[in-house]
Amino acid sequence: MTINNPQVKRRDLLKAGVAASAAMTVGIPLSEVAKAAIQSSEGAIVWTKGVCRFCGTGCGLQVGVKDGRVVATKGDPDAPVNKGLNCIKGYFNAKILYGKDRLTQPLMRRTNGKFDKNGKFEAVTWDEALTEMANQFKRVYKEKGPTGVAILGSGQYTIPEAYAASKLVKAGWRSNNIDPNARLCMASAVVGFYQVFGIDEPANNYSDIEKCNTMVLWGNNMAEAHPVLWSRVADRKLTHKETKIINLTTYKNMSSNMADETIIFAPNGDLAILNYILREIVHRDAIDHDFVNKHCIFAAGGMDIGYGMRPTDKFAFPKEKDIQAKQNAIILSKEEAIAQSRPELAGKEVKQTQQGGKAGAHWSISFEDFKKGVEPYTLDFTAQIAKGDPDESLEDFKKKLKNLADIYIDKKNDILSFWCMGFNQHQRGVWVNELIYSVHLLLAKHARPGNGAFSLTGQPSACGSAREVGTFCHRLPSDLLVAQKPARVKSEKIWGVPEKTINPKVGRAYMEILRGMEDNSVNFVWTQVVNPFQAAPNSNHWLKAARHPENFVVVADAYPTFSCQYADLILPAAMIFEKWGLYGNAERRTQGWQQMANPPGEARTDLWMMMEFAKRLQVKDCWGEQPVPGLKVDGYTDGKLPSVLDEAEKMGIKPDMTLYDVLFARPDNLKVAWPDPDLVSKINSTTAPGNLNWFPEKALFNEYRKFTLGDGHDLADFTTYMNSETRGLIWPVVNGKETLYRFNQDYDPYVKEGGYAFYGKLFKAIPTGNLFGVTDPKPVPLPNKAKIFFRPYAAPVEQPDKEYDLWLCTGRILEHWHTGSMTMRVPELERAQANSFLYMNPKDAEKRGLKNGDVAVCESRRGQVKAIVQTNQRNFMPRGMTWLAFFDRKVQTNQVVIDATDPISEEPDFKKSAVKVYKAQ
Repeated sequence: MTINNPQVKRRDLLKAGVAASAAMTVGIPLSEVAKAAIQSSEGAIVWTKGVCRFCGTGCGLQVGVKDGRVVATKGDPDAPVNKGLNCIKGYFNAKILYGKDRLTQPLMRRTNGKFDKNGKFEAVTWDEALTEMANQFKRVYKEKGPTGVAILGSGQYTIPEAYAASKLVKAGWRSNNIDPNARLCMASAVVGFYQVFGIDEPANNYSDIEKCNTMVLWGNNMAEAHPVLWSRVADRKLTHKETKIINLTTYKNMSSNMADETIIFAPNGDLAILNYILREIVHRDAIDHDFVNKHCIFAAGGMDIGYGMRPTDKFAFPKEKDIQAKQNAIILSKEEAIAQSRPELAGKEVKQTQQGGKAGAHWSISFEDFKKGVEPYTLDFTAQIAKGDPDESLEDFKKKLKNLADIYIDKKNDILSFWCMGFNQHQRGVWVNELIYSVHLLLAKHARPGNGAFSLTGQPSACGSAREVGTFCHRLPSDLLVAQKPARVKSEKIWGVPEKTINPKVGRAYMEILRGMEDNSVNFVWTQVVNPFQAAPNSNHWLKAARHPENFVVVADAYPTFSCQYADLILPAAMIFEKWGLYGNAERRTQGWQQMANPPGEARTDLWMMMEFAKRLQVKDCWGEQPVPGLKVDGYTDGKLPSVLDEAEKMGIKPDMTLYDVLFARPDNLKVAWPDPDLVSKINSTTAPGNLNWFPEKALFNEYRKFTLGDGHDLADFTTYMNSETRGLIWPVVNGKETLYRFNQDYDPYVKEGGYAFYGKLFKAIPTGNLFGVTDPKPVPLPNKAKIFFRPYAAPVEQPDKEYDLWLCTGRILEHWHTGSMTMRVPELERAQANSFLYMNPKDAEKRGLKNGDVAVCESRRGQVKAIVQTNQRNFMPRGMTWLAFFDRKVQTNQVVIDATDPISEEPDFKKSAVKVYKAQ
């Protein structure tokens, strides 16, 4: 942290800034005198390293503070991720803190001074807010136990916040009903990692962009969703002419502008295309047999797994019921039957297995069975299924597919495959993730410099705070799973709670929590750093559910979001630079920042809220015997969690102690001093309200770090991440050294011999079978092996028909992020793109009497929205396809979107809804 000389006028500042920008643009190095002039022009601004608040790229920032207020941000030239560059959103990190309608005090629905579900919002004190919140929690908990309460969390938590939330719910409440909005964007990627490698997160890193000569985008509009990474991609292409970019997408987008070729495929056509590539690898004998024989096995799983919807239509809108019925049984199409090597089932009803463990079951198969699985995917068959542009000739499409296979197979090509929401928000998202790994593993083009299958993330800490910390309903920190006894025992030991405190039954995933509000099985929901009632699909259901009289909804946020309208209690939250924090990005890079400013009014950190709430719950409120419907685990009475109060007493934990005392203010934590003598910043919005003399963020990170050491997730210490020199480290960090490539002996300290070792521990003992099922149920250990999966083509559950005759795809745009709760409060970004447009093919618009600029209704079985039609810029749709962003509060896109999910990952598919479009009256 440095303070610069303030003796410069504004005119000199402008001159210096223009000169510096011009010099850097043309590559002219700046003299020390010029640098000094620029620094002096910035006045009494204190510059501190920070991290961007938006996507999962993890760009480094320099954050400027003056008079206690964040006044500017700029790209950090020392940050290896972005090398000084920001995207249009990144440049406005300062302004997102200071919107005119920032929340500054708690608000509760009240009438005559008391909580009233139908009352109007009134300002209340923090004590009033948290006391009512605790009373409502206890009401629900007393009636329904741990399964009746929940937190909807976020991939935007800081790591200490996420760790505190997970610990509060799992050790304190003895519930696993915590799930982040990362479920909506990354869950399919997680399961893909688990099932293929036995461990989560990518093997490669961003520097591969500068080492490869080919990049393939699979349903990933990088130019808008990850613009700084796209700048690196563009730089590679422009400076190394041999570099090729292939863009596979369901519509032509901004990434197409730089691509050598755009391949427009039909929804779910990616499954068929990947199987075609696998078939070509097999038929051309392009397999790296040595690598595969040493390091891989072949695998398959169930095909009839449903679509992640409710198995009953009890809560469905009348028009939804026909699609809802497909959760239980479908008529298998001819194309699906052939693709699944079951031609005899074409046109017949096929029962579907319900989501959960059964859907994810898989087993090893022989290479011969794998060959049989991919055999139907000839060029002709694949092209017929996968072609997405009705105006493109079949022959031209086939040439593109053949070229794509040639590119992958060519041994001279160092190739990266990138994907994000197009793969993950997919009714078969796990399958399609697994198939891209199959391609790279067969070719031995993974976990090597310039070669890898690379899953990108959409949120700043979906990796660091949701996945690594374990804020999912099935996870504990560091890839531990709640269903596994050794994982629970390890967690209970580190957390200092009695054995059997942690509930062994997996909790409710994100959509299940919302459905629980609707069916009265979940009545207390606390949302943190998330806007679920705008972001979740089929949202008309959840808007109604939130207002059910028995439900109590708490929304903690910095702004009055759309979700706040449906809350009972609103808690004002501190934002990024108003608290201490760490994020983890898409390349396993953990980055920290020190607090730089105080939040406005009575806004508080999410960590402070959780600790203060924990003070209002006693051990005896949660640690007695509790009902858990459906619990059936060895060592437990069916349907019940045992009391752990007696064991707690033996550990010195008294029944009347608070959860704050037990979970947070532990003796070791109280020894972590605040202020920290080794760090510069002396402000802390978590410690200040209660004058704490211990450092919660550091203490909790220290505790969390214990989970990571020695198992391939190793993190450095808190101070290392916070110091002014460190620009993040890629874990595992062993002996102070980061690991650039996992599983590769040349780089990964956990690989001791053999060149490669896929050492993840999850799902590494599986049965044996064939394409259609298990033949020998005895689990066979597969240490250090990766799985090459066969996963077949399956059609989307809802498709255009006579009434709903168009596809609707949704997504993000360059200027805004997620639901716009931050970016729409930046005037420059709001002016740049004020509306969510309905992108259409001009011929589709003309057919419906619409033209560019008209207002149209977009209607599905679930609801309708109005939006302005756009036909000639940004996104260019093939006939039959439409597109809407979801940032615009005026256009509640997700009221139209189906809530089908991948049945294994339970991640919703936001990309494939059937709609009709007509002119608004």
